[in-house]
Amino acid sequence: MSHVVLLRGVNVGGHRTFRPAQLAAKLRHLGAVNIGAAGTFVVRQATSRAQLRAEFARRLPFDTHIMICAGRDVAAVLSNDCFARVPIRPDIVRFVSVLSRASRAPKLPMQFPPRGPWMLKVLACDRQFIFGVYRRHMKAIGYLGSLDRVFGAAATTRNWNTFAAIAKVLAAGNAGHRS
Repeated sequence: MSHVVLLRGVNVGGHRTFRPAQLAAKLRHLGAVNIGAAGTFVVRQATSRAQLRAEFARRLPFDTHIMICAGRDVAAVLSNDCFARVPIRPDIVRFVSVLSRASRAPKLPMQFPPRGPWMLKVLACDRQFIFGVYRRHMKAIGYLGSLDRVFGAAATTRNWNTFAAIAKVLAAGNAGHRS
């Protein structure tokens, strides 16, 4: 079974920097594929979450939260596009935050700040996945950081386009296993 590994708070603002492509090469024995520069990987080799967590933690030069999702869970999330009714605009970013563990969602939808012009809207939550949109504005970053407190678990956020790239890698891996 494939897994998706997301590292929290890496390669941001010169802190906790590393080269994801080099890490993926070191994890070649697990079939690791790097997606972008934010610490997102697809691991195609069947292995336990504990083994994956240990491999990543051992090879990273710093401590960070390591979120791990089953590839099938990510594929299911992608097949149920909760952004279908959200218009695509250049000033709005669709995102998925992944929690370190499944959490009960507060009453949704919600927006930040609660009054006035919104910077971030949380639209839905499915197990460890939070779906929403934010405005391209520096204040939105602070509101993304508040998702940990609201949902009661550490979260890391990726653009919806990153999840589309993950889906392509997962689909290519599944196609290779069928033939």
